[in-house]
Amino acid sequence: MELGLDIVEIERVRKLGKSAPRFLSRVFTPAEIAYCRGKKNPWQHFAVRFAAKEAVWKALDRDGISLKDISVSRDSRGKPGVLLKGRRASGLKLSLSHSDHYAVAVAVKA
Repeated sequence: MELGLDIVEIERVRKLGKSAPRFLSRVFTPAEIAYCRGKKNPWQHFAVRFAAKEAVWKALDRDGISLKDISVSRDSRGKPGVLLKGRRASGLKLSLSHSDHYAVAVAVKA
């Protein structure tokens, strides 16, 4: 079993997104960008997805995968999942959480 964990300051992601707009398109898929922008506070959602990408990347041992290859999906109940290059990643579990200031993600590869 492999474990990946990441914590991100939401304000840091907000500043990056505002000062370097290409950051969003370099890291997030169009579907992720649309999902986050549709939320009342999009920066919490961008930050938790960034943390998730980093956590998954660590759990997979960075094996030839870029952050944009990893995307966070949600099932019909809202449970987060992982897509790798657009395909559902089997054997990966993901947990996400955020507060007003921080976003955290844990990824476990069975």
